[in-house]
Amino acid sequence: MCSHYQGVQDPKTYAERFKAEPPQAPTKSDLWPGYLGSFVRRHPHADVGDEAVPEYEALPGLFGLVPHWATDLKLARHTFNARSETVATKPSFRDAWHRGRHCIIPAEAIYEPDWRSGKAVATRITRADGAPMGIAGLWDRWKQPDGTWLHCYTLLTINADQHALMRQFHKPTDEKRMVVILPEAAYADWLKADARTAMEFLHPYPADQLVAEPAPLKVRTREVEA
Repeated sequence: MCSHYQGVQDPKTYAERFKAEPPQAPTKSDLWPGYLGSFVRRHPHADVGDEAVPEYEALPGLFGLVPHWATDLKLARHTFNARSETVATKPSFRDAWHRGRHCIIPAEAIYEPDWRSGKAVATRITRADGAPMGIAGLWDRWKQPDGTWLHCYTLLTINADQHALMRQFHKPTDEKRMVVILPEAAYADWLKADARTAMEFLHPYPADQLVAEPAPLKVRTREVEA
């Protein structure tokens, strides 16, 4: 489970690593559920043959997927991660999954609590090579009371009980989970994949290609509307 991560802010990073212009609206760098972050998706008109249409676009979106049937944004507090084992059947995620609404969430780092000392030690996890992470996710949109659409997204997670690094985090009694960090060579294929082939991308990122170090615990405030 990942409820806290550092989003990418540098426009050059969007262009070089994710082949997209940065989102047009301001987004948070320090992200918790209900905050406005960004995600990268394949442009819906990428196949029309118009050179003016980019293949990928980065959009601002709420961290926490809000399905069309939700009556308000409170659900985002509980839908920031989607378990790979149940994503195809859980009501909050199944429509986005079966529609192939895949996205990539640009992240400089993720944060997890290390409980091995008996106390939660906030830990910052990054790629060992210093490059940003591209986390596999799903996107959707929710119609707001004023009739406008709000984009939203969730991070896909897999079991990490056997992962040399990620099994160290969360309480000893909790199942170990980790987000799906995609290799850069898989970005394009993930964004084009459909529900029949999507599971092929949900693999653990190699432990020796990640670095973890203690980080100051950040204080947050709720930003989801009541």
